[in-house]
Order: sequence, then structure tokens, then C-alpha cells
Amino acid sequence: MKVGLIRCLQTEDYCPATTDFKVMKDKACAFEGVTGEIEVIGINTCGGCPGKKAVTRASEMIRRGADTIVLASCITRGNPIGFACPNAEKIKDAISKKVGAEIRIIDYTH
Repeated sequence: MKVGLIRCLQTEDYCPATTDFKVMKDKACAFEGVTGEIEVIGINTCGGCPGKKAVTRASEMIRRGADTIVLASCITRGNPIGFACPNAEKIKDAISKKVGAEIRIIDYTH
């Protein structure tokens, strides 16, 4: 699995994505059951509210080899601030529409 990780711009100052990387390494949470190596192709933010840059950034990570786009839990579950992105579903839908069905989208990490 070759992952392009998209995280929330609002949380990047205090969350270095350590838990995201740990669950990938341990194949836990969203990555449970993954066989084979998990390679991180890139990590980027959504670009800030309302998250429109996530689509272009996901496309670029796919161009660079990602076969899976992962929306970090800071976007979809509000970890660690306790406030999920109100645009999370729109971001996910827009990415899905742009990249097509052959690219897997995972909507959380942990």
C-alpha cells in the first residue's frame, strides 16, 4: 500500500502525525488487516478551511505513486482537538470524484 496522507492544517502546529505513522507501522486501527508493506508517499495538509486544496494535493500524491489516500483522524474524527472538520465529507467526496474508483480512500487513521 502506498499512502498519501492528508491532515488538518489547524492541528499541524501541535500534532506531528506521530500516531498516524505509528498505526501505519503497527498495522493497527484503519490499517488493521493490511498485508504487505505500507509506504508513505507523502503527507500534506488540506490547505486550510474549507479544505479545497486537499483535492489537488491528493492528485499530486497519486501522480507520485500513491494508490491510497488517507484522511487523517484530525479531519474526520477531530483528534486531538475534539472538533472534526465540518467539511470532511465534502473533502472526501471531492477527492473521490477527482481520483476515481481505482484509488482507495481511507477516512481515518486512528
